[in-house]
Amino acid sequence: MASTVLIPFAEGFEEMEGIILVDVLRRGNVSVVTASLSETPVIASRKTIHLTDRTLLSVKDQIFDMIVLPGGIEGAKNLQNSELLKKILFKHRDLGKEIGAICAAPNVLRNWGIISGEDRFTAFPTSLMLGEGGVYTTSRIVSSNKVFTSIGPGSAFEFALFLLEKLEGKETRTKVEAALHLP
Repeated sequence: MASTVLIPFAEGFEEMEGIILVDVLRRGNVSVVTASLSETPVIASRKTIHLTDRTLLSVKDQIFDMIVLPGGIEGAKNLQNSELLKKILFKHRDLGKEIGAICAAPNVLRNWGIISGEDRFTAFPTSLMLGEGGVYTTSRIVSSNKVFTSIGPGSAFEFALFLLEKLEGKETRTKVEAALHLP
């Protein structure tokens, strides 16, 4: 059975991060559900308009193998303002499930205490003032206590492939990566 992943899209999310995550994971046969915070189309950071599969409210009781937050400064702020997302993430964490966040989104996890103390993480360097907690590293991808973080838009393919391997194994990652013809 395919792994399941929830990727919430909020107004101002970084297009490359959200779309590349969805695309690469789906190429690896992961069942990805994109969910918006409201019923309306989502306007991303570069003013592109996106329709999601569902709303966050409609998937609030569903259990996913992983939840991944795309970044973008405004997108991260809007994700953080969602009490529903916070409840979903805490329930998910309490079930021992994995969480991912890229660019500015790790700050949401820092502010909610999901990343705290000696937990290592990475994030877009200029976004660090948006959160408190954890130990920042300049690595492109960091894995700490079932929380995976990545530095920004330029690491979106690497991060998506890293998550794909976590979910579906090395063989699936290798097959998908070969077909992408990355440098």
